[in-house]
Amino acid sequence: MKDFFTGEKTPGMIDWASMPTYNTIMSLVAGAGLIALVMFARDLMRQQSALASRPVAGAADVEAGPRGEIAPVEDGLSTDGWALTFGVLGLILSVTGLHMTLTWPLAAGGFAFDNIIFGEPSLAFGVLMGALALYLWRRGDRITGSAQPVRMVARAARPLSVLIAGLGLALLGIMFAGIVYQFFAAPPQEPISGAFADYPWLEAWALSLVFGLVGVGALLFPFAVRQLAAPTPAGTAATSGGAAKAAGWIWLITGVIFLLFGAMNFYTHIGLVVNTQ
Repeated sequence: MKDFFTGEKTPGMIDWASMPTYNTIMSLVAGAGLIALVMFARDLMRQQSALASRPVAGAADVEAGPRGEIAPVEDGLSTDGWALTFGVLGLILSVTGLHMTLTWPLAAGGFAFDNIIFGEPSLAFGVLMGALALYLWRRGDRITGSAQPVRMVARAARPLSVLIAGLGLALLGIMFAGIVYQFFAAPPQEPISGAFADYPWLEAWALSLVFGLVGVGALLFPFAVRQLAAPTPAGTAATSGGAAKAAGWIWLITGVIFLLFGAMNFYTHIGLVVNTQ
């Protein structure tokens, strides 16, 4: 039990000065980003549903704007809050992902493949969240003032579906590589995760499947935005469609896994450093 929480000590095993490792924060933020995307989509759906349930135009609490927009729902969607959220998350992933993609810091310790696995998807996800933050910051008033905010955002996101689907294929490639080559297995010097070092297939399959599931959600994205971008009759509550619901649940579940795994790794990676420096 002591080794489970402390790991084995092998002083001098890794030269950490030549191998900066920060996929802890990357995992945490990537998980938070996936969860935030689902929460934002649900807020957007609620915004449109709340507008649809209001009295017909002409009632005291409904005012048309200069372009025919509807007055925003009180205490409704906060585009400023979501812009800040995606801006913060996108900045962290963009900076760390770009540094890992261009400098390959994990190659010094013999983990060159991890630079591809963690760096490049993080960079792409971070830039995408940064673009969403900018869009919400610049178009927030038009979104909250639109009678069909879901359709407006979906139409703006539709051109990105090609890239996002491509990233989905890349994540599936990472999944198969992780399973075939048994990546992600922790050494016995790492607390908790290292207790399963004699079963490298276990963590390889577990994390590989999480990457693959995120990829499946990305592959569903083009179908989801196509459904959400379809016009709906005025005053109709937003409906997500099968692809959007499936992608949402997949990203929510995998987001929670990445967030919790990243949080745990702040302990396990510190223990690994202590045991091997």
